[in-house]
Amino acid sequence: MNGMVADLATISAIAGAAAGVRVETLLCLPATLIAAAAPLGLSVGAQDCHAKAGGAHTGDLSAPMLADAGARYVIVGHSERRADHGETDGQVSAKVRAVWAAGLTAILCIGETEAQYRAGQTLAVLGDQLAGSLPAGATPANTIIAYEPVWAIGTGLTPTTAEIAATHAFIRGRLPDPELSVLYGGSVSPSNAAAIFALADVDGGLVGGASLKAETFVPIIMALEATA
Repeated sequence: MNGMVADLATISAIAGAAAGVRVETLLCLPATLIAAAAPLGLSVGAQDCHAKAGGAHTGDLSAPMLADAGARYVIVGHSERRADHGETDGQVSAKVRAVWAAGLTAILCIGETEAQYRAGQTLAVLGDQLAGSLPAGATPANTIIAYEPVWAIGTGLTPTTAEIAATHAFIRGRLPDPELSVLYGGSVSPSNAAAIFALADVDGGLVGGASLKAETFVPIIMALEATA
């Protein structure tokens, strides 16, 4: 829940810096900015959608509406949606199918809480979330997986690179197609991005607070570019 019309200048700056790189730079914006940002040179996505294509759901946005505004991607199952709105794996799965039906790419988020991490339940939790949230039919063209350890989001804490590598290898081993991209999200910063992106099963980042300013987001883009 960040971003005003005044921030389009930041989006333009990011687009200009990313214009010559080989990796794709994507901004998943609040719905109020999608149409305005879509022509600025970056891929644009939304942060959530309703599972239905339309109807009596006041205040919600459907995947076709987001596509009409210029979105090409939709984040589904983000930990904040699961926590703040009580979204279940089944509801997330329905949203993934809705994103596919609209011709968009789903960015499916999975991740464990700090209590689950401390209890050694990370892989079990991720396996259950993948099984419950990812419908049959996922391909590299319609789905991206994002691993976000909930305890690392916005805290400045991150798993060790060994933990990230092991977790991403586990996730890839559970995917219906190993060619699906798997992103890491959880306090990604200019200082740790290079080490994280160098890991074999990390295909990119789901960047949070560091994406709000060009001076912190562009170095992360360049760190990924260096691994391409």
